[in-house]
Amino acid sequence: MMHMTLYWGKDVTLLIDFWKTDSWLSYLLTLLACFLFSSFYQYMEDRRLLFRSLASSNPSPPSSAGASVPLLPKYRRSAKFATALLFGINSAIGYLLMLAIMTFNGGIFLAIVLGLAVGYLVFRSADDETVVAENVCACA
Repeated sequence: MMHMTLYWGKDVTLLIDFWKTDSWLSYLLTLLACFLFSSFYQYMEDRRLLFRSLASSNPSPPSSAGASVPLLPKYRRSAKFATALLFGINSAIGYLLMLAIMTFNGGIFLAIVLGLAVGYLVFRSADDETVVAENVCACA
């Protein structure tokens, strides 16, 4: 039976049928896995934003005056590919975390929210120092 309200207890089926917790040890290991997985989500988001800024950076101007516009450097093309790949991976992780929260177990909920907060603090708190404005329009 699936719970439709928030409950507290060690008996959880998480994402797949064979991931069932029936003891306090398995429940605590599941909470640890949720915490680490949600922290990893923030790490992946930080890497994705790093590759995105690398892909969108302007290339340096050519050194010779008569040179034509250079082709995109190889690292920019690979950075765009890495950005797209990391976006897909990060989206999948985000949806799995959402499905884990939908078990309505209070411990799972707290482990994921705390993991996201700690991951943000560790991996992405430096993002606040640099402001990136993609669109200057306030309505976008």
